[in-house]
Amino acid sequence: MRTTNFFTDIPQELKLYTEAAFTMAEEAGEIHLRYFRTHNLQQSTKLNDSDVVTIADKEAEAAILHYIHTHFPDHGIISEESGRDHEDREWRWVIDPLDGTTNFAMGLPPFCVSIALEHNKEAIVGVVFSPYLNEFFYAVKGAGAWLNGKQIHCSDKAELSKAVVATGMPYDRNDNSDNNLAEISRMAFRVRGIRRMGSAAIDLCYTAAGFFDAYWELNLNRWDVAAGQLIASEAGAIIESLRSDRNHSILASNPNLLASMRQILSSETN
Repeated sequence: MRTTNFFTDIPQELKLYTEAAFTMAEEAGEIHLRYFRTHNLQQSTKLNDSDVVTIADKEAEAAILHYIHTHFPDHGIISEESGRDHEDREWRWVIDPLDGTTNFAMGLPPFCVSIALEHNKEAIVGVVFSPYLNEFFYAVKGAGAWLNGKQIHCSDKAELSKAVVATGMPYDRNDNSDNNLAEISRMAFRVRGIRRMGSAAIDLCYTAAGFFDAYWELNLNRWDVAAGQLIASEAGAIIESLRSDRNHSILASNPNLLASMRQILSSETN
């Protein structure tokens, strides 16, 4: 589904990396679809029953890592299933081979592969591909964000009562009372609607495209957000850290709603 005009507005020096990210994402997406809604989906759990991994996660990651090791052997890697490999290098790839694994395992369409390239720990290329929905989100630092070749921008909605926002819940929610339930309860009375897509990368991309007006979540990992944060920020959304004590806990919002969202989610209102 990719066409050459996807890359017309990307700086020449970053086209190679962007095309590589597309190639890896497409290969991972093909693996996803080979297993999606089939009866041979091997799956297990990691930290607890909410933290699922499938054979599709592992095969997609293996394909991506093989590509990086072959084409960019001097680059570092941070990946969900395999961990960290020379992460201190100047260039590193940050990979979630299948974000939304619970959705995937249940036969629900919101799942994706997320790939970011960082230079000195700053994301400069981000690609999020949702293969079943045929949605390719991508961004290049300083050059904008796109969905399937069309430039995207966050919403400009200014009234919180008309906003539709997204969130998620941390995997340790059963063991840690700091689990976002209080924030969801407060937010529910102030907005038009709250959605729980089950994929941080998709939530960030949908905020970038204006499908959501804002998104927040606690206790995410770098691979969950590296590509999506770049896409959202390049589309005009503001990204803020909500907490310093819960891994990557972020708020992504259109500029008009940022102060209202921040106030509701602030620990001062707890």
